[in-house]
Amino acid sequence: SYDRGATVAGVVGVGRLITGMDRGLQGMCVNERRHLIVPPHLGYGSIGVAGLIPPDATLYFDVVMLDIWNKDDKLQITTLSKPEHCNRTVENSDFVRYHYNGTLLDGTPFDSSYSKDSTYDTYVGTGWLIKGMDQGLLGMCAGEKRSIIIPPFLAYGEKGYGTVIPPQASLVFSVLLVDFHNPKDGVFLEHLEVPESCKRRAVTGDFVRYHYNGTLMDGTLFDSSYSRNHTYNTYIGKGYIIPGMDQGLQGVCMGERRRVVVPPHLAYGENGAGDKIPGSAVLIFDVHIIDFHNPADPVEIETVYRPEGCNITTRDRDFVRYHYNCSLLDGTKLFSSHDYEKPQEVTLGANKVIEGLNTGLLNMCAGERRVLIIPPHLGHGESGARGVPGSAVLRFEVELISMEEGVPEGYLFIWHGEPPANLYEQMDLNKDGEIPADEFSTFIKTQVAEGKGRLMPSSDPEKVIADMFRNQDRNQDGKITSEELKLKSDEDQEKIHEEL
Repeated sequence: SYDRGATVAGVVGVGRLITGMDRGLQGMCVNERRHLIVPPHLGYGSIGVAGLIPPDATLYFDVVMLDIWNKDDKLQITTLSKPEHCNRTVENSDFVRYHYNGTLLDGTPFDSSYSKDSTYDTYVGTGWLIKGMDQGLLGMCAGEKRSIIIPPFLAYGEKGYGTVIPPQASLVFSVLLVDFHNPKDGVFLEHLEVPESCKRRAVTGDFVRYHYNGTLMDGTLFDSSYSRNHTYNTYIGKGYIIPGMDQGLQGVCMGERRRVVVPPHLAYGENGAGDKIPGSAVLIFDVHIIDFHNPADPVEIETVYRPEGCNITTRDRDFVRYHYNCSLLDGTKLFSSHDYEKPQEVTLGANKVIEGLNTGLLNMCAGERRVLIIPPHLGHGESGARGVPGSAVLRFEVELISMEEGVPEGYLFIWHGEPPANLYEQMDLNKDGEIPADEFSTFIKTQVAEGKGRLMPSSDPEKVIADMFRNQDRNQDGKITSEELKLKSDEDQEKIHEEL
């Protein structure tokens, strides 16, 4: 047979072979070698074969068994390894990606996907594969390894395939199923950890900040936000991310951990992405939601404690002292006034604190405690600030220590009633026709002490008075003349006339 370059194929025990060969092949294993001595009466007898085998010749055969099969054989499937967790197995019409080594029954290799450095990708049960492989892949889990022995009538039959698979050859495939999906699949969600308290769930149009690990179904990591030490920040439901993640992040809670399994038609499709995501790959994202907000969100205010008999509350332009703790929604501590010797001080409405905190400090009583949830557009915005990530939602715990009634914007001092008619004469304490800084300061302090007016509240009233004096000393010569002294209300009226 070696001279002919082709193996001999035949059915044993049905009279198609000489009797000696029929008997000599019985009980042989694949790759077994036998030396058969066949006497004439079990060979070609007294006739022989004309020109080839003489009459009454004893025949000697050196035989190696390459393949055995029977028409009643079925597929032989051996599971070599299988993942502990298997949510779903291969069914007809699924699209599979698998690696394989293909050999003949005697171990001769004929093909391997590993040598091509690419999985074999195809549909199951739709006639794209030989029948034996169509059947052998059914019921497999992603990550499972199988040995599949296919008889020739479920493979390439009498014709074989090219020069690598002989006619009537049984095939042995060692298969590793990398991943699979069905074109009808949607996103699969697995809720790994959901906070007990979930006041609100994310919806289309929300801006979400989350960490993630992205893997293929075989566990290969293709991307991670943790490696960049930065959350992934995006709107959901608006097409900024792959459709599977747009869907998979709907309904998340702050702090939730969720696994999102995305089929390729909702991810990067047949082409894949870059050199890390193959074509037709199923993607698995393990996500941790840090926070989310909507651009229309207001400040969320929760009153933790409010004193009884709360009649006076804060308004814009009031001067307040307060303590605060500031953190991210995942609990990361950012800043605290308790790290300093005294409470924080600010004039409300003077653009000295972020808008959300200013809003959250309004209408508070002294002694009141609140929790404020401030979305980034009322906080530090997309850029963040030192120590504050971009687009971060902030949580403030605030306690109002004290408050002082403010003055209108642009004023440093206001009268509680009508100002004196002869204001300059009263302010000129030594009656010398000019008012230096010490006289001006003494007069203002007297008005405050007698309850006739009040200064813009500040931790440094001397500075406020000095600013008032500087505003009135028009020529900056260190004294105020009668021509220079003007009430703020009169100045405002003059400006209106100038504009007219």
